[in-house]
Order: sequence, then structure tokens, then C-alpha cells
Amino acid sequence: MKTRIIGTGSCLPKAVVTNDDLSKYMDTSDEWISSRTGIKKRHLAVEETTASMSIEAAKQAMENAGVTAAEIDLIILGTVSGDFVTPACACEVQAAIGADRAVAFDINAACSGFMFALNIANAYIQAGLYRTALILGAETLSKIVDWEDRSTCVLFGDGAGAAVVRADENYGLLSFDQGSDGTKGDVLACPGRANNNPLIKNYQKLSYVHMDGQEVYKFAVTTVPASLQKTIEAAGLTAAEIDYFALHQANIRIIQSVSKRLHVNEDKFPISLDHCGNISAASVPILLDEMNRNGLLKPGMKVALSGFGGGLTWASAVVEW
Repeated sequence: MKTRIIGTGSCLPKAVVTNDDLSKYMDTSDEWISSRTGIKKRHLAVEETTASMSIEAAKQAMENAGVTAAEIDLIILGTVSGDFVTPACACEVQAAIGADRAVAFDINAACSGFMFALNIANAYIQAGLYRTALILGAETLSKIVDWEDRSTCVLFGDGAGAAVVRADENYGLLSFDQGSDGTKGDVLACPGRANNNPLIKNYQKLSYVHMDGQEVYKFAVTTVPASLQKTIEAAGLTAAEIDYFALHQANIRIIQSVSKRLHVNEDKFPISLDHCGNISAASVPILLDEMNRNGLLKPGMKVALSGFGGGLTWASAVVEW
């Protein structure tokens, strides 16, 4: 029995902000941003929330999969930017779509969140506990970045992506690799609430995402190719036999480096970062949905997925579409 992706969905905020738009608010330019990252524009939430985007992406994925809410056994949502500390965003999705049979919870694996959710859902399915799962990655990163720090804020966008996975005898997940390195967690981090009780006298202002870009880059260009190669070999394939590589959309230079290290043409690496930016846990499912709805994915195709980022965390998979 395998775990197969049978439907995808996504949601992006209505507001689109270009690099030129950002240059009106900070010392930057389209050339500076695009030449370093490949990003041209991103979507930023105004009225949308992490939950509202997740709900829309979930509905699209269910429609694409042809499943009803009553068939959903499990909902797992990866995010670092939920609307509430509690309840979990997954529970908000459950209520909104009427999946009253489903177990729902959030996970935090940053940019690897959707991939971690996929592996967790696979474990449940392989154990025979559940048959159909809704997995999501969703972020409203614009509320946790410092809009006075041009080195980070220009990178990120908002959005949500979703997939429905189901037990299947023929197609599905062929192999998986994931890992974490907490010793380097400080190179990409966002502090949470500070201690706040009658014994604390000094007020601490809000904290935002901070990143050591060079360290993250060095981590990504070594760890991601190794993880992908390990996963591809575990599936009994070679890199040349993979039809597409759907990677976390962090930086075009990272994607180009992975392509070179695997000796695979860049044409096999679709991108969405040019018009979406980095949406952390949402980037892989949004890219998958774009590929799916643009007709790139055909039954039987071999697709390699990889997420990587804060934690530091990484996860790769090979699926047979």
C-alpha cells in the first residue's frame, strides 16, 4: 500500500507587491532583489488570514481530488504563522470544511512543514489507522518579518497550499528522507512571546524573523542535493529518471545549485518564487498545485519533492504521480 497525492489546491492573497513597489518604502530595487533571489513579486495578506487561505486551499484540493469532507480522516497543517496560539489552524480548517470525523493538528517544521506533514500522514496510512488525509502548508509571514530590514522582508510572501492523500495500491510515495539540525537553529529564527508575569518588569518589544543568509545558503546547497540523492536511490531510480523536482522556493540560486550538483537540467525545476516569493511551509504545495493545474503532472510520472529551512530541517520524497 502506498500514499498517493490525489488532489491539490492553493490560495494566494489578492494584493500583489512588486519589487518596484517595495522600493517606494525602503532602500532597494528590482535589480537588487531579482538578481540575488529570482523574486519579482509576492502576495501579501490584507484581509486574508492563515486560516482563511488554508480553508480555500483545502476546498480546492478536495474538489480536485473528488472527495467529500466526510471522507477526510486526518488534517495536518504546517505553519509558523498561525492566527492563534491555540486553537490549531488545522482545527479551524476542520470546522470550516465540515470534516467532523477528522483528527486535526498543526506542526512546526518551518519551510519543511508540508513535507513533514506528508510523511506523518504516510505513517498513519501505512499503519492502517487512516485512509484519507488532508495536508497543508500555510503562512502569513508578512506579519512576522521586519519591514525595515531589507535583507529579509523582500524574500517572503503569504499563501497556502494543500493536498489530499489517500492509500493506493499502485501509485504514490516511493521513498522519503528527513532530518533536523537543532545546533544551527539560530541562523533562521523568530522569537516567540517572552516571559510575562508579575516578576517580570521590563517590557520586551515584538520580535521578528532574523536570518543569517549565508549560513542558510551553505546548509541548503549541501544538504538538499544529498537528501534528494538519498531519496532517489531509495526509490530505485536515478536523478535522470525524475520527471520534475518540486523544491521549496527560497532562492533561485539554491535551486540552480541543486540542479548542477545533481547534473539535472534546470528545465526539470519548475519555479513559483518569481511571483510568490518564499512562503515557507506553503511553497511546495503551492508549486505542486500550479504544476498540477497547468497540466505538467501525468499519471506515472516520478516527482521529487524537497523542503528545507528553519530548525534547521529538511525533508525529501519521491512520489509516483
